[in-house]
Amino acid sequence: MADDSLEAAKKRLAEDKKAADKSRADYGERTRGKPTPTQEENDLHALGATFTEHEDDGSGPDPHLSRHLEAEKPAGGYQTRQSTAKPASTHAAPHQRGE
Repeated sequence: MADDSLEAAKKRLAEDKKAADKSRADYGERTRGKPTPTQEENDLHALGATFTEHEDDGSGPDPHLSRHLEAEKPAGGYQTRQSTAKPASTHAAPHQRGE
């Protein structure tokens, strides 16, 4: 019985180690690149330089950034309704004239 549990534990340990190594490799692949802003950009900013864009960090597009797409507009166009307010009456109501 002890040999079976020892072998099972060794097998489980090997599987866990393999999964951990794979996880580390995946994490390393996802996080490769350089920081943005770079140290050089930080140093230049400290001396008064300004930036509108940073150097590409090499990481590629953000996988969590979703694009919001808008449906195509109808080619033929369409009419909308328009309503306007009724012009104000020039005659006051009887109760407003003091009758």
